[in-house]
Amino acid sequence: MNNTYIVGTLDVAELAFLLFFVFFIALVVYLNRESRREGYPVEDEQTGRVDTWPLSQGDKKVFKLPHGRGVYIPEDVPRDDFKIPAVQAFNAAGAPWVPTGNPMKDGLGPAAFAKRADYPDLTHDGRPRIVPIGNSHELTVSPNDPALIGWPVIAADKKVAGRVTDIWVDQSEHIIRYLEIETNAGDRVLAPMFVCAVQKKGFFDDKPEQVEISAITSQQFADVPRLETPGQVTRYEEDKIMAYYGGGYMYATPERAEPWI
Repeated sequence: MNNTYIVGTLDVAELAFLLFFVFFIALVVYLNRESRREGYPVEDEQTGRVDTWPLSQGDKKVFKLPHGRGVYIPEDVPRDDFKIPAVQAFNAAGAPWVPTGNPMKDGLGPAAFAKRADYPDLTHDGRPRIVPIGNSHELTVSPNDPALIGWPVIAADKKVAGRVTDIWVDQSEHIIRYLEIETNAGDRVLAPMFVCAVQKKGFFDDKPEQVEISAITSQQFADVPRLETPGQVTRYEEDKIMAYYGGGYMYATPERAEPWI
């Protein structure tokens, strides 16, 4: 009864340690493979070669899409083209990429965007989530806030880029997402509300009522990504529009890409 050995010199404590060691190794392998079920396998930054090491791959991850859109499997989608309009500053992995064209239009650096699904974001009941305020049938601008329609838009170069023609609202969050702007050339583009600064006329000053967008210059409004369907914006179009304005904070003028100090 006092003998703790199971077989030979293998006792209970040693067996427990060995079982824990095998379990721990298996857990590490499992978690490592699970962490690679989205966004993997890894590819080399310079050559595009795909890493085929077993621990760099996992089972395919299946996303069930709402509103009867089936399933989405990232691994079954064709991989992005490795060629980009830029060159590396020096020959080493991790070296910064220097644009060779227009980085705001090419989607480089802060202007990069994801290839999201090219259909509108929907509410829980299947309606387009982001629409012009007149199409919402339930949202209006508060009487205490400016309607903004007709207000001039001042760009980063302090020039008038156009005028506000409509407000696009989020029917799920009940907030303004975009301002629709008619440019000086007569085109209509969207501007994310997060880049718009509304300047109201105060009680003690005579500042003009206007919308300031410091992200891009007045001429660069001509290259804002357009909507394929009027009155409807898809997820893919949203990413491209936001990336274009976001890239402007670095690439709109030459001095923005230079160091501050």
